[in-house]
Amino acid sequence: MKAVLGLEDGTFVTGEGFGVEGQCSGELVFNTLMTGYTEALTDPSYYGQILMFTFPLIGNYGMDAYNAQSDRVMALGAVCREICEKPDVRPTIREYFEENGLFGLCGIDTRSLTIKTRVKGTLRAALIVGDDNGEHAAELAKKTAPISDYNLIPAVSCTKPYRVPGTGKKIAIIDLGLKKNMIRSLSVRNGDLYIFPHNVKSDAIFSCEPDCLFITNGPGDPKTAQQTIRTVKKCIGELPVFGICMGNQISALALGGDTYKLKFGHRGSNQPVKYKDGRIFITTQNHGFAVDGDSLPEGSDVTFVNANDGTVEGFEDENLKINCVQFHPEAHAGPRDTECHYFDGLFRRLA
Repeated sequence: MKAVLGLEDGTFVTGEGFGVEGQCSGELVFNTLMTGYTEALTDPSYYGQILMFTFPLIGNYGMDAYNAQSDRVMALGAVCREICEKPDVRPTIREYFEENGLFGLCGIDTRSLTIKTRVKGTLRAALIVGDDNGEHAAELAKKTAPISDYNLIPAVSCTKPYRVPGTGKKIAIIDLGLKKNMIRSLSVRNGDLYIFPHNVKSDAIFSCEPDCLFITNGPGDPKTAQQTIRTVKKCIGELPVFGICMGNQISALALGGDTYKLKFGHRGSNQPVKYKDGRIFITTQNHGFAVDGDSLPEGSDVTFVNANDGTVEGFEDENLKINCVQFHPEAHAGPRDTECHYFDGLFRRLA
């Protein structure tokens, strides 16, 4: 099939489409991972975005259902240099996209698009499968609203509370785009999980008498999650608070801190972060916004910074019992060092 990707700056690239005919528009973001494309495509934090892979070959081990982070592909579309047609495991990427009504583009120079993104910043884009009208695609991209204009979280959050039983500490979770590996990382440590929708009120959280509050990752601008921010604000000081990715940002906003949009974000499984004691960890990340460390109130201290650009990768407040990270310890980069560091630390703090 014909396919084209148009950008808000008026440029476009044509290639081969896979999946089904149709179109989508949103931010074009790149991910530097070499494996884990199934996890990335199904990560709720990519909702509202077109995901481009910098690694040149995607799909060489088929679609790995076990490692899917949600029940469906969350990215609006996929862009890559080449897809593997004959992996050892089925279904192939092509088959999976066709069966699930998804949009894909391959056969293009993803390196040049990545360089453009690094220079100009994240660009709005439109992907059309079944047509190669580049001018039309570029116009669609220009008409696409910035991601901060959308509240994307309701589309990926659960709609009703539910429980994942465990024999250990009782953990209330606000689902802003909960990944399956987060459930696994908490459950393997016997956590008794009470999972709530994004718009939960603090009274509902307190009613289950939890030992702590955990806030997940999620898509888009954290400042659109105003109800979640109000709920977390009421819980701070009453419960220990833990958060990952957007959970880190929401916690900072609830304390009166600020967040801002990064030029092109951090997305990949090879992001180095420096801990307050000088140790370096290799982490998996997926975020386009960051906490302004200077905006954090007295008593809240930055614990991790990105070794590449110095941005905040985590903070804590010992008096208020808050401990959050911007990266994804449940994603097992390194391969499991930050998972043990963060989740084991979480349960030690509750002991």
